[in-house]
Amino acid sequence: MNVFIDTSGYFSLLDRDERNHQAARQIWQRLLDNDDVLITSNYVLVEMTALAQNRLGMAASADFNNTFVPLAKMVWIDAEIHLASVTALLTANRRQLSLVDCVSFEVCRRLNIHNVFAFDQHFEEQGFSLLSV
Repeated sequence: MNVFIDTSGYFSLLDRDERNHQAARQIWQRLLDNDDVLITSNYVLVEMTALAQNRLGMAASADFNNTFVPLAKMVWIDAEIHLASVTALLTANRRQLSLVDCVSFEVCRRLNIHNVFAFDQHFEEQGFSLLSV
């Protein structure tokens, strides 16, 4: 199964104090055990690196980049995906919806990915299935 990995999934996995940490660990282990194809984007990578650095410190950011990033296939966002995502963001006109979210939705649609490792309800709003324990 192809699974898109969102920043919220990664962060919940990395931060032991995060309320979804235990669920994230269980889901992550299941993904690894099932040899699911893990997919993310370079926009998620940038967002997650900055979030880990800011909230958890450089060691956590390094751990994320050294341990988790190599396990996922990286989708590098081109101008076409970026522009489609900016258009979706501006059309949605919602402060709590991010450009990275819109990029992630676009990537999932283009790659026909339905399952997402995330704790962000915006994915469900867009018709994707959040993995659960």
